[in-house]
Amino acid sequence: MSCECAVKRSIDTIRLLAADGVQKANSGHPGMPMGCADFAFTLWSKFLRFNPAEPQWVGRDRFVLSAGHGSMLLYSLLHLFGYDTTLDDLAQFRQWGSKTPGHPEFGHTKGVEVTTGPLSSGLASAVGMAIGLKQFGARLGNPELFDQRVFVVAGDGCIMEGTSHEACAIAGHQKLDNLVVFYDDNGITIEGPTSLAFSEDVGQRLAAYGWHIIRINGQDAGQVTRALTEAMATKGRPVIIIGKTTIAYGAPHLHGSAEAHGAPLGADELAATKRALGFDPERSFVVPPEVRELCDGLIAEKKAAAATWDRRLAAWRSAQADKAALMENLLARTVPADILAQLLAVVPAKETATRNSGGVMMQRAAQLVPALTGGSADLNPSTKTYLEAEKDFTPDNRSGRNIHYGVRELGMGLCSNGLALLGTAIPFCSTFAVFSDYMKPALRLAAIQKLHEVFVFTHDSIFVGEDGPTHQPIEHLAMLRSIPGMITLRPAESNEVAHAWALALQAKGPVALFLTRQNVPNFTAEQVAHLELAKGAYVLSDEAGFEVILVATGSEVGAAMGAAGLLRQAGRKVRVVSMPSWELFDAQSAAYKESVLPAACTRRVTVEAASTFGWERYAGTQGLMIGLNRFGDSAPFKKLAEAYGFTAPAIAERVKAYLA
Repeated sequence: MSCECAVKRSIDTIRLLAADGVQKANSGHPGMPMGCADFAFTLWSKFLRFNPAEPQWVGRDRFVLSAGHGSMLLYSLLHLFGYDTTLDDLAQFRQWGSKTPGHPEFGHTKGVEVTTGPLSSGLASAVGMAIGLKQFGARLGNPELFDQRVFVVAGDGCIMEGTSHEACAIAGHQKLDNLVVFYDDNGITIEGPTSLAFSEDVGQRLAAYGWHIIRINGQDAGQVTRALTEAMATKGRPVIIIGKTTIAYGAPHLHGSAEAHGAPLGADELAATKRALGFDPERSFVVPPEVRELCDGLIAEKKAAAATWDRRLAAWRSAQADKAALMENLLARTVPADILAQLLAVVPAKETATRNSGGVMMQRAAQLVPALTGGSADLNPSTKTYLEAEKDFTPDNRSGRNIHYGVRELGMGLCSNGLALLGTAIPFCSTFAVFSDYMKPALRLAAIQKLHEVFVFTHDSIFVGEDGPTHQPIEHLAMLRSIPGMITLRPAESNEVAHAWALALQAKGPVALFLTRQNVPNFTAEQVAHLELAKGAYVLSDEAGFEVILVATGSEVGAAMGAAGLLRQAGRKVRVVSMPSWELFDAQSAAYKESVLPAACTRRVTVEAASTFGWERYAGTQGLMIGLNRFGDSAPFKKLAEAYGFTAPAIAERVKAYLA
């Protein structure tokens, strides 16, 4: 069989492996993989750099299936190109414990670079990967060696989602010419033709963002090859290849139909498709010998190319010992063992807002942790997250560690995820706490993927003040705390901030910091001696025979301490607990939790200038929860503290009435 015929046979094999997987599972999306098979096989066989024997090979390009519902496309490619995905795995699509879940999952299946499913999240994360690759090569002083690219397959849904506007605008502004997106323009979504709700010219839109536009027949392998060759040669602009395709291509009756988007073809249609493509309709999960032979040869070529690149890397490492050491540092995301002591050494001596002390910690951390990089949604002057000794990441300076995302919170969050996924950075991103609403999909995906990154949220309570209820977070702490795997930290003052940043830099997953706009007093030396932020909660002030426990977070810890003093003057015995993190406290031993919140003491008062939702788990059935279950008002923060009862005298009076 000629090579050209073997290529066509391989493309059709991908179509049928995908359709077989969906049919056996009786669930899934066969249409998109069948329509994209021409592009995907051409990309993987001729252009994509990878080594299936070493899925985490440093020299690899990244392939992102942003249209994650078409996961059988990726799984079929992984099988054909030698990854640890067998035909049996394909036959277990969407089943319990399989390597082939319904949507691609990072860390679960070798060769999957990012968890996708929420449409456009993969595209936006790919922009972060492209930023990271540019930054990595520039910081190592060898963009010619470290010239990897990110290739994305996106569908109509990805392009419609608002996320794509934010992410593609960032990519165009940054001139990320290492990013190539294939837009599977099949004109079909779940409800029917895209014309029901979608009429924009995507090419003109992305051209306005600064992208290079290529339009092709996405099911002509020759046009795909020429388009990818042009994309690889394009300088100074990201590339979108708009490929006109037919959903469920090859299916005699369902091609071009919305019925093939999210449901199996059906036994009869699948058999007819196999006959139409020259396959045995009675057999499933078949890879013809000529396809196996072709792919085995391609795998050998990929491994040989990887070995050649590795030799270039070895020569560079020998000649550039300092840069090689930096590379290892970035890949390991090294953090000094004494990071906490280093951060405590720069704690501001006077009282200040925790956003300010957080900024101080970040300056020191940037000196000690080369992997730290990131930016804000146009809020560095307010969030204090600009790395002052570092340059900006721009088209003219790819080594800069400050990234300007503009007013694009969701795009920022997903780009930050991409930086973390790349594996060469500990990224941070920042905005006001109330705008974490815009970032929820990125936060959730960071937690699902266990990504090591830091989300800095300042202006953390109603004490934002004059900006009023639109800018005063009420329910946002509860939202962050509800995300499994997310560590949420609300430090009380500068020493706790140092501990919080040390923990965030050494965490195994995402960490969210909630920091104040208003000044808060520092702990005394005696109080600092009790500080155990890493345990989530600890006894800050105590006395024998205490009858009530005050539990507070963030800026309310100082108010709780003041209230405890007034209560003691009134003859009450009080314990004060600082609880910067529910998640860390819940992870402690039963004995430790009992030592902080003994079951015998049922008189408990929680204090937080936010929703009381969830605090009953610590207050107990007989406890008092002092919080705010309404939206705030526009006024100076001291007036708000008085009006809402978050001053020390007001808290003390509430507690007295509670104990009476």
